[in-house]
Amino acid sequence: MKTKPNSPARNIVLAALFLALAFVLPMITGHVPQIGNMLCPMHFPMLLAGFVLGGPWGLALGFIAPLLRSVLFGMPPLYPIAISMAFELATYGAVSGWMYKKVRHTLPMMYAALATAMVAGRLVWGAVRFVLAGLSGSAFPFSAFLSGALLTAVPGIIAQLILIPLILTALQKAKFMD
Repeated sequence: MKTKPNSPARNIVLAALFLALAFVLPMITGHVPQIGNMLCPMHFPMLLAGFVLGGPWGLALGFIAPLLRSVLFGMPPLYPIAISMAFELATYGAVSGWMYKKVRHTLPMMYAALATAMVAGRLVWGAVRFVLAGLSGSAFPFSAFLSGALLTAVPGIIAQLILIPLILTALQKAKFMD
């Protein structure tokens, strides 16, 4: 039996899938935190959630995933990592979903939506880390932002730019999404 493309049951099942992926993917790299920092495994399901389910779902899932994972598994540490990740991943989900809804569903526009979401999410992450550092009386210099948002994450950024459009194209060909 087929469900409607945007039926509530379908959306809830897919949301649970993306949330489960956000919990499980970091476990693959969990034994070596440096690899996890480079590959950004929680980013993939939240970006995909935005594209597949839309901005509101992506925002909600992105916000709760790192916080819930922190509470359930102790990783990432709640303060400041999971809190800043919550805002970052919420931005990924919201922006990718909103952008994809507004543009034609072609490969170049898919890349434009993905790149916009990635840049916006990293900027939000940096802003939140800066605010949290100020609240705790520490510093978050621009060099720390560059290192955390860009330099350390280059392998994850490249993987996202390659894998997410491939996955979305496959989903489109399978008529799983527009």
